[in-house]
This record gives sequence, C-alpha cells and structure tokens, in this order.
Amino acid sequence: MPRQPLFAGLVFDELGRPADIALVGDEPCYVVDDFGFRRHIPSEQVDRAVLMQIADMMKGSEDLISEQTAKMLGQEDVFTKAAIEQQLKNIDKQFDQLMQAGIPEDMRAYMGMTGFKIIINVHGEVLKVEQPGVASDEGDE
Repeated sequence: MPRQPLFAGLVFDELGRPADIALVGDEPCYVVDDFGFRRHIPSEQVDRAVLMQIADMMKGSEDLISEQTAKMLGQEDVFTKAAIEQQLKNIDKQFDQLMQAGIPEDMRAYMGMTGFKIIINVHGEVLKVEQPGVASDEGDE
C-alpha cells in the first residue's frame, strides 16, 4: 500500500523551493530540482533524520514535556504523567508506527502555518529543521 512522505509540504530545498512528492515504484520520495535534474530522494531517509533531530531535542526534557502534555489533556494524575514520560523516553521505538500511520494532512498544514520547515540539499541530507518557538543555537533571540 503506497504511503505519503511523512512531512509532505514541509520540505524545501536550499533555495527555499518546496520539494515535490513522487512515487518511484511503491517508494515515496521527495523530489528536488538540481538545476533541471529532478533528484528523487527516498522520503524515509529524510523523515527519519528529522524525527531523530526532534527526539534529540526532547532528550532530558521528558519530565517537563509529560507534565505539560498531561495538563493539556486535563489528566494531571501521576499515572498519566508517568505513562506519557515513558512513551517520550522510548520515542525512537514509535517511529516505525508513525512512518506507517503518517501525519494527517490538516496537522501538516497547521505545522506549515506555524513555520515548521525542513531544509534539505540535493542529496537528501537534512540541513536545518525550523521549528516555531524553539530557541536556535546561533545566538539569535
């Protein structure tokens, strides 16, 4: 069953042009224009790299994130918080499930509207993940 790239509509090349989406056989790809040559990059390569960057940013903050998530859910009990925290600590194990289920189109649209953006080069290497509300390492404030 063909699936769509996880971050469809949120991936851009180094020049700021949106990456197209295509299937090569049954493999979903991001397509970037390399001076007229359309490079097809397997989406799983890019998607997993982005997920790993997001997971790395969450490392060490699982307690705070689980507390705030439980509060947003209106279930601030110790058991809910502990369950959420355990899921966050093992987030890398959830990637396969997310890769199969995908991110709903309306959620991707919302992410795009809030400024979430992935910049890749023509080889499919993730150069930058722009996330709204996340402090950068570059000293910008």
